[in-house]
Amino acid sequence: MLYNHSEIKKIYKSDYQISKAIEDGNLFKLDKGIYSDKEIINPLIIYSKKYPSAIATMDTAFYYYDLTDVIPQKIFFATPSNYRKISNDMIYQIYVPNDILNQGKIEFDINGEKVNMYDKERLLVELIRKRKQIPFDYYKEIISNYRKISDDLDMYKIDEYLSLYKNDVNLSDVLMREVF
Repeated sequence: MLYNHSEIKKIYKSDYQISKAIEDGNLFKLDKGIYSDKEIINPLIIYSKKYPSAIATMDTAFYYYDLTDVIPQKIFFATPSNYRKISNDMIYQIYVPNDILNQGKIEFDINGEKVNMYDKERLLVELIRKRKQIPFDYYKEIISNYRKISDDLDMYKIDEYLSLYKNDVNLSDVLMREVF
């Protein structure tokens, strides 16, 4: 189980008891303010706990949805546009306007822990929007995998997410041509 400082303090009652539990090997400090009863935890789970308003997106989410077999070198997080800069070399931060940030956000289960992540439909729209910034072979691999699951995608959601952007007609044309 993963805990932030206030959650672990409710269990151990004081910073001294927390330090003692760490010394005894009953508790592990994984990052500043993040603790666990297990020594090794997936970094996505750790940073999702540390930055609870961040949403896993792009390369990270594509990997967890099995849309690519490329293991991302960084964790891609979407954060509110007014969010402070995350100073961590493991994280690639994408600022998203507050009014559309939570569109398509779901809780994704990884090893029994919940992580904020965009659903497949929102990711498809983001992929189409950023297609020129993504290496061509990588883009084609993900699009090919989306074609395989196209019958399982919710078109209503895709239309809703497309309408969040000014050039929704152009994005819709690309989407129909590339996936459906």
